[in-house]
Amino acid sequence: MPDTRPDIAALIGSRICHDLISPIGAINNGLELLEMAGGTSGPELELISDSVNNASARIRFFRIAFGAASGQPVSVQEVRSVLKDMTAGSKLSLTWVSDTPQPREMVRLALLAEQCLESSMPYGGQITIDIQDGKWHITGQSDRLKIDTNLWGILADGSVPSDLAASHVHFALLALHSRDGGRAVQTTLSEQRIDVLF
Repeated sequence: MPDTRPDIAALIGSRICHDLISPIGAINNGLELLEMAGGTSGPELELISDSVNNASARIRFFRIAFGAASGQPVSVQEVRSVLKDMTAGSKLSLTWVSDTPQPREMVRLALLAEQCLESSMPYGGQITIDIQDGKWHITGQSDRLKIDTNLWGILADGSVPSDLAASHVHFALLALHSRDGGRAVQTTLSEQRIDVLF
């Protein structure tokens, strides 16, 4: 019989993101009110504003990548907005090619794959997320990659090491969720390019 138990970890992720987005939004609204009221401007408020925007973008990203995958599709506008805000001011460029809404569980896989690429691109670069003939292609290119073959091996064999760091949990989640969805993850690693296909 299929396992019908809810994904408790994913539900926890959704709950945390849901509960945090409101106070972060309130801080942002407060900053806007200060600006409209002619409040003091300067590097201090700019730093707070940038930090709030970054936190909001990350929570929206995490909600899709780590939260529960419902049957609702994710709009192109939403995912592009999340990716744009995530990379504001960074050395990383993200491009979402598809122009049609996609199932949330597939977008989750794509964002988890993006995080795997990002872990290997500490010096920045370009990540492109595309769909061709029903297959998802996530490609990362950088002049300097830092590839940990043990982490990428998780996607190949699905075995999660007992000492996996929290900062690399996306490798385990991509392997788990892709397997549950009946999709095999294929990777190609080279000196300046990483390709993930599922």
